[in-house]
Amino acid sequence: MLSRVDELTLAMNRFTRLLNDRPWLLADGATGSNLFQVGLVSGEAPETWNFEHPDRIQQLHKSFVAAGADIILTNSFGGTRYRLKLHQLDGKVHAVNRRAAELARLEADASGRDVAVAGSMGPTGEILEPLGPLSLADAQAAFAEQAHALAEGGVDVLWIETMSSKEEVEAAIAGAKTTGLPIVTTMSFDTNGRTMMSLTPADLVAIQQQQGIQACGSNCGVGPSEMVASILNMTNAANSDTVIVAKGNCGIPHYADGAIVYDGTPELMATYATMALDAGARIIGGCCGTSAAHLKAMRTALEQHVRGDRPTASTIEAKLGPLTMGAKAQLEGLMDRASGAAQGAQVRRSTRRRG
Repeated sequence: MLSRVDELTLAMNRFTRLLNDRPWLLADGATGSNLFQVGLVSGEAPETWNFEHPDRIQQLHKSFVAAGADIILTNSFGGTRYRLKLHQLDGKVHAVNRRAAELARLEADASGRDVAVAGSMGPTGEILEPLGPLSLADAQAAFAEQAHALAEGGVDVLWIETMSSKEEVEAAIAGAKTTGLPIVTTMSFDTNGRTMMSLTPADLVAIQQQQGIQACGSNCGVGPSEMVASILNMTNAANSDTVIVAKGNCGIPHYADGAIVYDGTPELMATYATMALDAGARIIGGCCGTSAAHLKAMRTALEQHVRGDRPTASTIEAKLGPLTMGAKAQLEGLMDRASGAAQGAQVRRSTRRRG
């Protein structure tokens, strides 16, 4: 139960206000793949650019705002102490995250319109108990540390993204809740319609309902077709007032000239955006490979779109590309792993209860 103070805080929050005022919101595009285009090298922490190249970070935010983004994410995806430790920056969690928020806030405030800043919080990179060594308490503390620094820098919402395990997403939510800010949680359903740790879109909706967070959805993953399927599977499990987020990759990645290239065109991403809207998403954006040019095409398409019927599996495949067997099985209401496995596959059924 929210206190009266918490209710007033949410009512005045820019992100909450935008959701209340608009039928849909456009989130931004990719951070990492766009920074690679302007000099980031493989193995380098993008978060260091908040200090080393703040002009390039601000320019990326500015390009997304100019393309029509209503929400921009901070350059803090790897901002927990565990991820920063890989670059000997675990003692600078507060500085890295606060600076990331400040840079995004500057561009949002300079836009002349309401643009919400979302504090990006990615996985720790560790395996949590009971399967791994990281305790739930330590994970929660790390996420709380990051969340408070982002809040101090001026974010409107905490955006927990690219998660795969129930334990880690719940630790991240618990840490984020200590700030009192709205929370969005997205998972990456990139393994035959499931996360790497076997959660389905319906499982995430259950977490959202249990935790009482403002929105949930899918990001990254395989490509636009799987993204739209995951949104359909989420809305099939959700209440009608649940805010669903779609932030899909820009097509399918492949190697070209020693680099990873995404094959999605602005036209493909525009089609994906309108299909995601028809599927039930209220916040729509792009993930890996999505540039400002893609985002501009998405904005134009969404503004011109007349809402249509919910997409079917055949419509998705005809317009966006093939679906995995697991995603299609879930669309038919078949939620067990065996239903989504290829014919003849040996699927070991877990005896562990799912929460």
